[in-house]
Amino acid sequence: MNKKYTVFIDCGDTLADESTEIYIKGELVKSADLIPGAKELILTLKEKGYRVALVADGLTQSFRNILKQHDIWEKFDCHTISEEVGVNKPHQSMFRTAANALGIKDEDFSSVLMVGNNLSRDIKGANALGIKSVFQSWSPRYPKTPSDKSETPDFTIEKPLDLLHLLEKLEAELPSSTCCG
Repeated sequence: MNKKYTVFIDCGDTLADESTEIYIKGELVKSADLIPGAKELILTLKEKGYRVALVADGLTQSFRNILKQHDIWEKFDCHTISEEVGVNKPHQSMFRTAANALGIKDEDFSSVLMVGNNLSRDIKGANALGIKSVFQSWSPRYPKTPSDKSETPDFTIEKPLDLLHLLEKLEAELPSSTCCG
């Protein structure tokens, strides 16, 4: 069943618990634990027919290491990582690269949800393009209060699996004829 929304999702402190990261050298992460419910979220999204894009700042190999460790790297429809794009979020190129990889046009950005833990990167970047922003407040390491309107999320969830309930609600509110990609 085709879903009306596409999910862009961050990794650090959105899927992976940054406090458990083990580094090989410098910024390269060898492994990390997932936040409770993160693996189940990705598997359930795919099982329900959602397209899911990783949109994350950092080193490609770090994300590959973490997500392969938990057997979910291959579940993503695309991987948009700042090392490859050449900029960090909130730069619009991060979001546009993921959208382009999935064939999403600018006029369909309202059918995309960006889920992240960082108001000044994930939320601000999504908001600037008209992508629905979902702040995951699980992490104790990042601010939970927007510094201005540009960082104010459309929705807030506490933990990964809360996204499933939000998507159910949003899907139910859309007219059945609406489709986005």
